Amino acid sequence: MRSETNPPQDRAAGIVPRAPWRLAAVSALADYRLQVRFIDGTKGVVDLSRIILGKRPGVFAALQDPSVFARVRIEYGAATWDGEIDIAPDAMYEVIKKDGVWTPD
Repeated sequence: MRSETNPPQDRAAGIVPRAPWRLAAVSALADYRLQVRFIDGTKGVVDLSRIILGKRPGVFAALQDPSVFARVRIEYGAATWDGEIDIAPDAMYEVIKKDGVWTPD
Protein backbone atom coordinates (compact mmCIF):
# COMPACT_ATOMS: atom_id res chain seq x y z
CA MET A 1 0.00 0.00 0.00
CA ARG A 2 1.35 3.38 -0.99
CA SER A 3 1.35 6.11 1.63
CA GLU A 4 1.30 9.75 0.54
CA THR A 5 2.94 12.25 2.87
CA ASN A 6 2.10 15.21 0.66
CA PRO A 7 -1.58 15.42 -0.29
CA PRO A 8 -2.36 16.75 -3.77
CA GLN A 9 -2.70 20.52 -4.09
CA ASP A 10 -5.93 22.19 -5.17
CA ARG A 11 -4.48 23.66 -8.36
CA ALA A 12 -3.17 22.69 -11.73
CA ALA A 13 0.58 22.95 -12.25
CA GLY A 14 1.63 26.41 -13.32
CA ILE A 15 -1.77 28.00 -12.72
CA VAL A 16 -2.18 30.52 -9.92
CA PRO A 17 -5.85 31.11 -9.02
CA ARG A 18 -6.68 34.81 -8.74
CA ALA A 19 -10.47 35.09 -8.93
CA PRO A 20 -11.61 36.43 -5.53
CA TRP A 21 -14.60 34.09 -5.48
CA ARG A 22 -12.51 30.91 -5.21
CA LEU A 23 -12.83 29.20 -1.83
CA ALA A 24 -9.79 28.97 0.43
CA ALA A 25 -11.56 27.18 3.31
CA VAL A 26 -14.84 25.41 3.95
CA SER A 27 -16.27 23.56 6.94
CA ALA A 28 -19.63 21.98 7.65
CA LEU A 29 -21.84 23.49 10.35
CA ALA A 30 -25.08 22.21 11.88
CA ASP A 31 -28.37 22.45 10.00
CA TYR A 32 -26.88 22.05 6.51
CA ARG A 33 -24.80 25.21 6.64
CA LEU A 34 -21.22 25.83 5.55
CA GLN A 35 -18.67 28.25 6.92
CA VAL A 36 -16.69 29.57 3.95
CA ARG A 37 -13.66 31.78 3.39
CA PHE A 38 -12.71 33.04 -0.06
CA ILE A 39 -9.15 33.65 -1.22
CA ASP A 40 -9.58 37.42 -0.78
CA GLY A 41 -10.44 36.90 2.92
CA THR A 42 -14.22 37.35 2.59
CA LYS A 43 -15.99 35.07 5.10
CA GLY A 44 -19.57 33.98 5.53
CA VAL A 45 -22.14 31.24 5.84
CA VAL A 46 -23.93 29.28 3.13
CA ASP A 47 -27.30 27.90 4.25
CA LEU A 48 -28.19 24.94 2.03
CA SER A 49 -31.11 23.68 4.15
CA ARG A 50 -33.81 24.88 1.72
CA ILE A 51 -32.23 22.98 -1.16
CA ILE A 52 -31.30 19.82 0.72
CA LEU A 53 -34.58 19.51 2.63
CA GLY A 54 -36.82 20.96 -0.09
CA LYS A 55 -39.47 19.12 -2.09
CA ARG A 56 -37.10 18.58 -5.04
CA PRO A 57 -33.54 18.29 -3.75
CA GLY A 58 -32.31 16.44 -6.85
CA VAL A 59 -28.65 15.48 -6.48
CA PHE A 60 -28.52 17.33 -3.15
CA ALA A 61 -30.73 14.62 -1.55
CA ALA A 62 -27.51 12.67 -0.94
CA LEU A 63 -26.45 15.43 1.47
CA GLN A 64 -29.44 14.84 3.78
CA ASP A 65 -27.22 12.40 5.69
CA PRO A 66 -25.27 14.67 8.09
CA SER A 67 -22.18 12.47 7.86
CA VAL A 68 -22.15 12.87 4.07
CA PHE A 69 -22.72 16.63 4.32
CA ALA A 70 -19.82 16.89 6.77
CA ARG A 71 -17.39 15.49 4.17
CA VAL A 72 -17.36 18.75 2.21
CA ARG A 73 -14.02 19.67 0.68
CA ILE A 74 -12.59 22.15 -1.81
CA GLU A 75 -11.83 21.16 -5.39
CA TYR A 76 -10.73 23.82 -7.83
CA GLY A 77 -12.02 26.56 -5.54
CA ALA A 78 -15.54 25.11 -5.10
CA ALA A 79 -17.28 23.36 -2.19
CA THR A 80 -17.56 19.75 -3.31
CA TRP A 81 -18.88 16.39 -2.09
CA ASP A 82 -18.60 12.84 -3.40
CA GLY A 83 -20.89 12.04 -6.30
CA GLU A 84 -19.82 15.14 -8.25
CA ILE A 85 -21.99 17.42 -6.11
CA ASP A 86 -20.76 20.99 -5.81
CA ILE A 87 -21.78 24.57 -5.16
CA ALA A 88 -20.33 27.19 -7.48
CA PRO A 89 -18.47 29.77 -5.39
CA ASP A 90 -19.10 32.62 -7.84
CA ALA A 91 -22.85 32.24 -7.20
CA MET A 92 -22.41 32.91 -3.47
CA TYR A 93 -19.51 35.35 -3.38
CA GLU A 94 -21.22 38.71 -4.00
CA VAL A 95 -24.10 37.98 -1.62
CA ILE A 96 -21.76 36.83 1.15
CA LYS A 97 -19.51 39.84 0.61
CA LYS A 98 -22.55 42.11 1.04
CA ASP A 99 -24.70 40.25 3.59
CA GLY A 100 -22.46 37.58 5.15
CA VAL A 101 -24.99 34.81 4.41
CA TRP A 102 -26.15 33.16 1.18
CA THR A 103 -29.31 31.07 1.14
CA PRO A 104 -30.03 29.69 -2.33
CA ASP A 105 -33.63 28.79 -3.17
